[in-house]
Amino acid sequence: MRNQKASKYFYFIVLIFLSSSIFAQNIKKDKMEQLNFLIGEWVGTSKIYKNGIVTKQGSAYEKISYDLDKSILVIELNTEFLQLRTIINYDENDKKYYYHRFSKEGAARYPAEYKDGKLIVWRDDKTRFFFGRTTEGDFQEYGEQLINGKWTKIFEDTFKNTQ
Repeated sequence: MRNQKASKYFYFIVLIFLSSSIFAQNIKKDKMEQLNFLIGEWVGTSKIYKNGIVTKQGSAYEKISYDLDKSILVIELNTEFLQLRTIINYDENDKKYYYHRFSKEGAARYPAEYKDGKLIVWRDDKTRFFFGRTTEGDFQEYGEQLINGKWTKIFEDTFKNTQ
């Protein structure tokens, strides 16, 4: 009889553990699926701004896809003057997205949030990047810096989906 109670208790604990694990996986899956709007093969233009004036402009190509059973989002950006590889994931413990950036110059990791249909990446308190759709359904990403108390655009990439 005592063995039966211990067995039931053990199975109950295992059931709770498995349920919480499945629930956590569903949260991560749901959070990653919020980023579906980014998926595609995108062609467009990249612009670099300085003091509100375009200083560089060129063609851009971006491929965005899920990998590892949709647990990460992979972004491959190629422009005439910049090549980036980015991995975005959702951390259940921190309850936030992370943007892992890789370039020839090195790597970095920034926190991100999904808000109002956009992914917002915070490089620091004075620099942020937005990833979203335009009203026409195209894809746009841009960066801003806080200069003299005003958010000023530092780059903008606009794309059309080729798929």
